[in-house]
Amino acid sequence: MDDALAVDGSAHEQEHGLRQLVAAAADLCLKPHRHAVRFSGEPPTSTGDCQDCILLIEARDGAGTRLPHADLELEIYRSGRELNLMLSRVLDDQAPLLWQGSHPVWMGADTGLRCDRPADGAPLEALARRLRALLDAAGSLSEEG
Repeated sequence: MDDALAVDGSAHEQEHGLRQLVAAAADLCLKPHRHAVRFSGEPPTSTGDCQDCILLIEARDGAGTRLPHADLELEIYRSGRELNLMLSRVLDDQAPLLWQGSHPVWMGADTGLRCDRPADGAPLEALARRLRALLDAAGSLSEEG
């Protein structure tokens, strides 16, 4: 196998691993729904790169019926050395956004100003915390290797 194929295969495995990690965390934190994850736009271009990408988290009920109202958009990005996440509802552009860095901050979608956590916000905060910890650990491991 030539080096180009090895890099492409490794990048594909990394993309698949990232999507699996996010789906498993969503399944755990946002029960009883089941989740599939796909990239919005281009997937990361390098192996070990779980930053600066946007993922769509698609929800289904136990019977497999799509629940578009429960779909989320997850933006992952680094600011300096810090990993940050933004979670938003795909079909509700008026729903508050969750920024998760060192702590959670809810922001009004129309103003960007800090607001109170919505009634359904606790599971989203749990998901963001879990993902940040998992992605931060994965990033640390890939930087060492």
